[in-house]
Amino acid sequence: MVSLEDVSVALGGRRVVEGVGADLGGGLIGLIGPNGAGKSTLVRAIAGLVPAEGGISIDGVLVASMPPRDRARRIAYLPQGQIVHWPLTVERLVALGRLPHLAPFGRPDGMDAKAIERALERTELVSLRDRPIDELSGGERARVLLARALAVEAPLLLADEPLAALDPAHQIEVMALLRAEAERGATVIAVLHDLTLAARWCDRLLLIDQGRLIADGKPGEVLSADRIGSVYHVSAFIGEAGGEPLIVPLSHH
Repeated sequence: MVSLEDVSVALGGRRVVEGVGADLGGGLIGLIGPNGAGKSTLVRAIAGLVPAEGGISIDGVLVASMPPRDRARRIAYLPQGQIVHWPLTVERLVALGRLPHLAPFGRPDGMDAKAIERALERTELVSLRDRPIDELSGGERARVLLARALAVEAPLLLADEPLAALDPAHQIEVMALLRAEAERGATVIAVLHDLTLAARWCDRLLLIDQGRLIADGKPGEVLSADRIGSVYHVSAFIGEAGGEPLIVPLSHH
């Protein structure tokens, strides 16, 4: 259970997040809203990476009071726009996700090896385990970085724009992975821009605009034509295709 109590964040003297409150427990939760709404800042605050006013707690324990090592075990964080500067192999990069579980100067043990193997299997990277990451395609790299986060095996996974720069096939693939992680019992919070994918895969959506929580609920409740119009300033078609929700922006207001 992640509890947000009147959470506010100021960056550079400007309020970026203002008074957000919600209890988030289990499932795949989409954090949506226009560019600059404060979504990424809120995720970073939940991860304990930026100071925040109000209360952010996991299972009743304030994130700000957690020792960094404990926080790293409880929260797996996949930031946006990651760049890998060293030509590590896929397996070695995924293994970095186990660092929070190692003692200082400790070496991975059998439990770590099993966690790494599970992450490789779930992201279908077993056949690529010995490949240097700089030889992989953009979609493959995205899977590797997600696998590193999954290897932590934390009860909370934060993914900031995990679909950025991915083609449609890889976007669906990543959403399926996030969905599977939620079904295994984790709470997954993902910053998303594609409203159709958010509506299709998420159990719950939080709509943020100008730092404030505008709507919170099931996708069908949050993504109304009027709300999309007022927040995104576009008219939109809302319907279904093959039994799945379909949301298509039509024109700018």
